[in-house]
Order: sequence, then C-alpha cells, then structure tokens
Amino acid sequence: MASHATIRLLIVDDHPLFRQGVRWALANTQDITIVGEAANGREALDWLARARPAQEPNVLLVDLNLPGISGLDLTQQVRRRYPRLGVVVLSMHESDEQAFNALRAGAAAYRSKDVKPEALIEILRRVARGEYVINDVVLEEPRVASRLLSQFRTLPQATSSTPEIGEFPIFTPLSDREIEVLERIAAGGSNREIADALKISTQTVKNHISSILRKLSLNDRTQAVIFALRRGWIETPTAIRQEHDETEE
Repeated sequence: MASHATIRLLIVDDHPLFRQGVRWALANTQDITIVGEAANGREALDWLARARPAQEPNVLLVDLNLPGISGLDLTQQVRRRYPRLGVVVLSMHESDEQAFNALRAGAAAYRSKDVKPEALIEILRRVARGEYVINDVVLEEPRVASRLLSQFRTLPQATSSTPEIGEFPIFTPLSDREIEVLERIAAGGSNREIADALKISTQTVKNHISSILRKLSLNDRTQAVIFALRRGWIETPTAIRQEHDETEE
C-alpha cells in the first residue's frame, strides 16, 4: 500500500456508540490518528480553540444532525476560522440537496452514515489531500462536477458579514475584490494589467494578493489560483478570458 501523510481526525457526533464505531473502524489504519471527540458543535469549537499544535486536526468528521449548532452551521464556522481544515459531513440518509448545502457550507465531503469503513478511510485520505468527495463523485479541477459548479456560479459570493443561522453562502474567506484579482491572475494578468482592468493601483493589487495568500495560508499566487479553482470560487482561465474578450467587444 502506498504511504500516506498522517491524518489527524476529530470526530463530532452526539452518539457515543457511533464515535466508538468510528474508532473501531479506523483502529488498524496507520495513517489516521483520532486526536479527539466532541458530542456537539460547541464542544468541537472549544476543542479546536484549545488544541495544542501536535493535536490540531486536519480533518473533521461531522454529523449533519447535531444538537444545538447544526452540522452545517458548525462546518461553516470551522471553515471560516480554520480554512485549511477539511470537513467530512455524514448524514443518516443521502440527499442531493443536503450534499449541495454541505458544499455551500464549506464541507469537502458528504456521505451517508452507512458508508463502509474502507470507503470512509479513502474519503478521509482524499479530503486530507485537498479533494472534494460528494457521494461517489470526486471533484477535482479541471473535471469539477458541472451541475454543482454551475449552481455555485449563480449564487452571490460570500461576504465578510456573518450570515443568519440556516443560511449557507458558498464558503470563501476572500472578499469580492480578492476573487476578482484571483480571476485576473488565473487569466494570466500581470499586476499592472490587473490594476488597469480594475482601476486600482499596482500597490493595491499587491496588497490584495498578500491578503489572499495570508487567508489561504499559501506561498504564491499560482497555488492560490489552483486552490480557488478546485473549490469553484473562480472560473477556469479559458472561461475568464472568453468573458473578458466579450466585454472588450
């Protein structure tokens, strides 16, 4: 078996028996370490806030139907506070609508609780690698599930304001202007070209890029573009260039 980087998992479920079942299912998986458990969303957030560096999870396994803070609300809060943390949402019954809402809240994966242990292990590994797994569909750039992506693009970008409970805009920690800058970078624009197109200074463009890299914990603009493309925050460079050409005409 190919080697995998260690996955540090936090289980969030209000049923002790289910949490124990997950532990049992993953007991002999060498690349997955369960660093903790939480019975509800508040416990999960408190756990993350006080976790030592060696305990910090890189993947959360979250029950959709949590008491108090729902699984979707928890997912949204976690992804805003810890954008590099992947969230796997589990539900009693698979539903396209629930899968869509889970993605909008920031989840990287959605499956029903009857998932087999070997399938769950593979999902955790994929999410740890930065992939999106929705039922049996793996969403990776450039072959992102077209229906979901087209629905995403018709929704307004998330803003910096706190949404009402039960509202789940597409998760992105970036502002609308930062998304615009990323789209121009993806289309091959230089700082000067981006500045001219958006009618801002080159220094402002640089400031936006620095902010993007800081928010996403990435090192360069290419990584940021790939990260955003994988999550459906921006269109593919070809689509962006076509839209720009049509605007110029």
